[in-house]
Amino acid sequence: MQHFHLWISYFGISGARGSGKTTLILQHMKINLPAGAEALYVSLDDIHFAGNPIILFAEEFYKKGGEYLFIDEVHKYPDWSRELKNIYDNLPGLKIIFTSSSALDIYKGGYDLSRRAMVYNLPGLSFREFIELKYQAIFPACPLEEILHEPERFARDINARIRPLKLFEEYLQSGYYPFFIESERNYPERLTNILNLILENDIPTIFNIDYYSVMKIKKMLAVISRIVPYKPNIEKLARQSGTTRDTLLKFLYYLEKAEVVKWLTKDTFGINYLNKPDKIYLNNTNLMYTLNSEKPDKGTVRETFLLNQLMVRHKVTYPKKGDFLIDGRYLIEAGGKAKDEKLVRDRENSFIAADDIEFPYGMKIPLWLFGFLY
Repeated sequence: MQHFHLWISYFGISGARGSGKTTLILQHMKINLPAGAEALYVSLDDIHFAGNPIILFAEEFYKKGGEYLFIDEVHKYPDWSRELKNIYDNLPGLKIIFTSSSALDIYKGGYDLSRRAMVYNLPGLSFREFIELKYQAIFPACPLEEILHEPERFARDINARIRPLKLFEEYLQSGYYPFFIESERNYPERLTNILNLILENDIPTIFNIDYYSVMKIKKMLAVISRIVPYKPNIEKLARQSGTTRDTLLKFLYYLEKAEVVKWLTKDTFGINYLNKPDKIYLNNTNLMYTLNSEKPDKGTVRETFLLNQLMVRHKVTYPKKGDFLIDGRYLIEAGGKAKDEKLVRDRENSFIAADDIEFPYGMKIPLWLFGFLY
């Protein structure tokens, strides 16, 4: 479970829809606040705030003894950055914790919050967190360097308590978003609904696009979901989506910011819609199973899982040879247990993340073990 510190007076939580931001702050209010603390939760998608400024609401709450104000869905509020800045400046005794969509760049609002707010991005569940939430088996996170150089120790301890390969299959299909705990049977339907909310609500609200643009984004996503990992032919994809090259790049950027897809590039300068991605993946394997009527390609599932888990704490780029270059230092290939070690044998700091194995051997590390990075 993720935690944040009470002494921080201004704290933001960003993350994809469905990652558990609202649940996290409600649990925090229930479990961690001091006894008798004056705390209030509000969501800015409530109709009340369509005609009532949040700054006035906060002032009234503060005058009546308010200490902690939890503000959900700030991206639904048009003037969010100015009013959050004013609350911070005018009500220094009020502790604020707010949430936003991952598509909203909190540091690039009309009013800079970077010197005022500590912002944390909440990813979906790692494989390790899925195991803890569903099976109450608690394991520590494993640093990447230790996984690469001491995988035997971690694999031995984990295999002594669980059967990771069985649980790994569950996670790949329906374990990334914590709402699986509410109903596993309805998980695909719930994920489809969340994806529609992202496309029809969050992206238009944040990036100010119209209905017809949303339809083109949906069409583009339908094409991409069938062919990922995709080395994009932008002109061809633009024709298939009924849009221009420049508009298509913007749409891909919106999907990446909303954590629907992941870009993989050769450089380390970050993502912007002026540069074409070298490779595109869906954000996580659960989306692969939900968006495709047929069972996804196993090799694609492996690569998608590995990229998703690595990118939370590491810089991943697209190498000249191999699948992923990590922090400019480690080269990792994803594959099955029969993948030829010749591909990495003569390259320094090169490894194979191999599926369908319980224990490491040779240059192969169990793929599922990379799900213990966070």
